[in-house]
Amino acid sequence: MIRIGFYSGSFDPVTLGHTDVIRRAAHLVDRLVIGIGVNPGKAAMFTDAERVAMLEHDVRTIAEATGCKISVVTFAGLAVEAAIAHKASVIIRGLRDGTDFDYEMQMAGMNGEMAPEVQTVYVSASPTVRHIAANLVRAVASMGGDVTPFVSKDVAKRLKAKAQKRI
Repeated sequence: MIRIGFYSGSFDPVTLGHTDVIRRAAHLVDRLVIGIGVNPGKAAMFTDAERVAMLEHDVRTIAEATGCKISVVTFAGLAVEAAIAHKASVIIRGLRDGTDFDYEMQMAGMNGEMAPEVQTVYVSASPTVRHIAANLVRAVASMGGDVTPFVSKDVAKRLKAKAQKRI
């Protein structure tokens, strides 16, 4: 039986914290579907296509190193419904701190009521990336700061280009 995991987020942009969780999750499942949540009511810095491209670029080496088949998709609506649609038996959630834990426990409870056959698995972020949050990375980039400690070289280049266009 193939174990399929579903890891969702906005990935606006994908950070080293995200790829840390993806790397850890890739050791737990045979196939990992990364779901980019699309919310038309939210103004994202990057388009859906740009976020897909960034993730595909940043996870390529993880897939090769772990043997896990990783795919990137977009979805609208509930993550638990997207997980079911992709035949995932596990929802992967990254934890940075206690605040994340409290929120994620509530979400797991709700998801468990809606889809008891799908389990939630928490993956702790490595200490070196626990402080990274995409909203803070966007803020640093928009003010011309150095984001290289927080994102891959590819994403840093894309953030710099976006920040320059907004000036």
